[in-house]
Amino acid sequence: MKTGFGNKARMALLLVPIASAIAISGCASKDDDLDLNAYVDTIEPADVLYNQALANLNSGRLDEAAKKFDAVDRQHPYSEFARKSLVMGAFANYRAGKYDDALAMTKRYVALYPTQPEAAYAYYITGLCYYRQIPDVTREQSMTRRSIAAFSEVVERYPDSEYVEDSKAKIRFGRDQLAGKEMQVGRYYLERKDYVAAIKRFRGVVEQYSNTRHVEEALARLTEAYYAMGITNEAQAAAAVLGQNYPDSEWYKDSYKLLQSGGLEPRESTGSWLSKAASAITGGKDGV
Repeated sequence: MKTGFGNKARMALLLVPIASAIAISGCASKDDDLDLNAYVDTIEPADVLYNQALANLNSGRLDEAAKKFDAVDRQHPYSEFARKSLVMGAFANYRAGKYDDALAMTKRYVALYPTQPEAAYAYYITGLCYYRQIPDVTREQSMTRRSIAAFSEVVERYPDSEYVEDSKAKIRFGRDQLAGKEMQVGRYYLERKDYVAAIKRFRGVVEQYSNTRHVEEALARLTEAYYAMGITNEAQAAAAVLGQNYPDSEWYKDSYKLLQSGGLEPRESTGSWLSKAASAITGGKDGV
C-alpha cells in the first residue's frame, strides 16, 4: 500500500524550477509518475514485517531483526504486532549488545502496556541489560543498583512469572556485589585507622546485606575496629554474633584470639544494635 509523498518527494518538488513544474503539471508522462513514486514510503503489512523479524532473529541476524521489529512499531503503532515487536526488538538489541536501544524499547513497552503478558519479560530484559554492564567491585555500582531494581519489579509485580527465579538469583548476586563494594571501602578506612568510617561501612553490610557472603568478614572487621577504639562491649558483641552464626569460621577464630589477647571473650549485649542484627542474619541467610 502506498501513502502520500514523503519528505524527500516534497523536497524534490520544491527544487524543481517553476517553468519545469508548469510543464510537468500540463503534460506529465508515465515515466515522470514512476520517478515521483520512487519517493513514496512503502508500508508493509504488520504480520509480514513481524514474521520477517522473527526469521532474522532465528537466523542470528540480530541487527536486521531489531530494524524489522522497530519498523512494525513505527508503521503500525499500538497494534498487537507493535506491542509484541517492542519486547522482541528489545530482546534482539540486548542480544546484539545494544543495551541503550534495548532499554529504550522496554521503557516504552512498560509505559504503554504495564498489564500485558510480556511486561514481566520487558522488566526482565531491562534487568539483564544493566546486569551485563555490572563492573568489578572496585568501581562505581550504579548499574548493579539498576539491575536489582528491574529484577525486583519482576519478582514483586509478577510473582507467577517464569522469570522470577532467575531474577531472584541475579538480585542475590547484585546485593553481594554491593556488599563487596562496602567491604572494600571499609577495609580502606580500617587500614588507615579511620575506625569510625570503617565501622559505618561494616555495619551497613551487616544491617543491609545480612544474607550475603560478606557478613562473616564484616562482623570480624567490626570486632577489630571496635577493639582498636577501646569499645570492648561492642567488640565482644560483634564476635558473639559471628560465633553464633559462623562457629567454624576462620574469621571467628581470629576474632576470638583478638579478644583473648586483651583478656576478653565474645559476649552478647542486649543494648547493642548487634543484638538485633543477630536475628536478621539468622533469618536472612537463604532469602533474596
